[in-house]
Amino acid sequence: MLISLLYLVSLSLDTVTYQHSLQDTVELHAIDVYAAPLEKFSHGQTLQTIDSRDLADFQGQAFAEVLQQRTGLFLRQYGPGMLASLTMRGTSAGHNAVFWNGLPVNSPSLGQADFSIIPVGGFDQATIHYGSAGALYGTDAIGGAVHLNSRNQFNQGHQTRINTTLGSFGRWNQLVAYEFSNKNFSTRTRAYRNYTKNNFKFNNLARAGSPEERQRHAAVEQFGAMQDLAWNLSKKQQLSTSIWYNFTDRQIQPVMGSNDRDQQLDRNFRAVVDYNQFSSNLIWNIKSGVVLDEIDFNGSLSQTAQYLLSTDVDWTVSEKLQSKSGIRHNHVRGNLSSYQATDDRTEFYQAINIRPISDLAISINLRQMLYDGTLAPFTPSAGADWTFRKGEYNKISTHTTISRSFKIPTLNDRFWVPGGNPDIEPEKSVSSEIGLKQELEKDGFQLKNQINLYSMWVDNWIIWLPRGSFWSPENIREVRNQGIEYFGSASKTYGNVKVSLSATYNYTLATILNSISSNDRSQGNQLPLTPKHKAQGNIRIAYQATEAMINGHWVGERYVNTDNISAVAPYGLLDLGISHKLKLFSMVNTSIGFQVNNLTNSNYQVLRLRAMPGRNYQININVNL
Repeated sequence: MLISLLYLVSLSLDTVTYQHSLQDTVELHAIDVYAAPLEKFSHGQTLQTIDSRDLADFQGQAFAEVLQQRTGLFLRQYGPGMLASLTMRGTSAGHNAVFWNGLPVNSPSLGQADFSIIPVGGFDQATIHYGSAGALYGTDAIGGAVHLNSRNQFNQGHQTRINTTLGSFGRWNQLVAYEFSNKNFSTRTRAYRNYTKNNFKFNNLARAGSPEERQRHAAVEQFGAMQDLAWNLSKKQQLSTSIWYNFTDRQIQPVMGSNDRDQQLDRNFRAVVDYNQFSSNLIWNIKSGVVLDEIDFNGSLSQTAQYLLSTDVDWTVSEKLQSKSGIRHNHVRGNLSSYQATDDRTEFYQAINIRPISDLAISINLRQMLYDGTLAPFTPSAGADWTFRKGEYNKISTHTTISRSFKIPTLNDRFWVPGGNPDIEPEKSVSSEIGLKQELEKDGFQLKNQINLYSMWVDNWIIWLPRGSFWSPENIREVRNQGIEYFGSASKTYGNVKVSLSATYNYTLATILNSISSNDRSQGNQLPLTPKHKAQGNIRIAYQATEAMINGHWVGERYVNTDNISAVAPYGLLDLGISHKLKLFSMVNTSIGFQVNNLTNSNYQVLRLRAMPGRNYQININVNL
């Protein structure tokens, strides 16, 4: 949610964590500034931190590629570098909240984030919160939330990093970063430029005989810069700020058989300031931020702005009780070709952690939002983690939660001219989850398994329907989402060799419960563009300074329409990579990597008639001074 806490215990970024334990103490001799420990008030729910090695593999690429290839999540990609929208647990793209350093970055006009224009180099840590989280994060978090955070360090001296990626189809990505820190001050500057021509070959299914053609008009160029600053004002005060500017120039890849020449420019500016004052049992945070987004599509300009101010108090009442109380205000402005509008959103929230015994932790969260003079649905949640078996080497725990979430209508839903509906109601959901987790560690062998069962009901789902000469949104869809999630990992060290494996599997049923007209045949069917099955696996073998990687993911069929008559075929991709670290001189550490993507040269589509590349190659060169 917000970067409202100062996490003063150093966290490892090299692990994948699905459930976390409550932190009972706060160390005052801080050396780092981290994002809030999201797990602190989310007992009973599932969090996944993306492995830093996976982020390193995708330096210079869009975060969409990390999510698609390294998690069980599915993204609707309109081509490489094109619009990529996330679906979690069968919900729509607008049902997932996205935060950068605690700032909500979903477009207030469109209601979603485009993961294709979020470069991996724009953050240091990525955490996925699976499932309904409206009580913790507010609007949009019906299916889940994604948190992207920067990290400032102290007492590290001077450091310089240069990352270069060269690859097929004109790919050339470059990142340069410099940072300096002493006991009381930390600064880091990053700049990047990413380019790909995307002139890959594909079989054009829209033409007779499906001839092989070369993709045209799909180039993407992106550049941006980030500045992070942090000060230890005293032993009990800390101030930090992050600024990020991103610019993306895209030729919009046409569907097969089309000669469209659409062009889109995206400009994004984000800035946040955090002040933290803390003692042994209390942390007070004040946050202020701004998010400015601009989309220029074929010369039509859309601008939105969000101005945020929040404050909260995190209080450790005792070893068995913790509390966080806060208020957040967000002022939203929209300046589009069709309308101009403003919106004010005020939220009050309360979180409580209770640990009646050492092996049981309970979270209770409450949130109430007021937007544009209207009360959003009240959103409570309650969850618990219980470790019911703890041996010398093995631990088994269970978790469960029940929660309510909501999504307020977008600016387009309410104000678009013609067709906007100012009386449209928020979408709302009720969900529950139960899971089992096993952890084993013995003689250098580690094994983790987790399985979740979830059920969700979403009502007032907003759909735009034709009304005479224009379209208008209505609260007309009702959907039930049910599924199974599996997370597994294992590692073993044999002398100088370490073998690591990880796997995920998602089974998602997103069932339409009602018809929207007499001619609608969607009742009982799967939501379109939502696969029932997705599986992913990764194997890493490290020997001294050399590491090899094999990664694969498989996606089941996706229906094109709500009638479930036609579908996009399932596909599977296999990637292979190898990297080697070496030291040049006494101060220069380098790594060189080579990767083959789509090793089997599969001919596939993520979405119907949207061409995707075949076998391709990339070289990664990293230099650290």
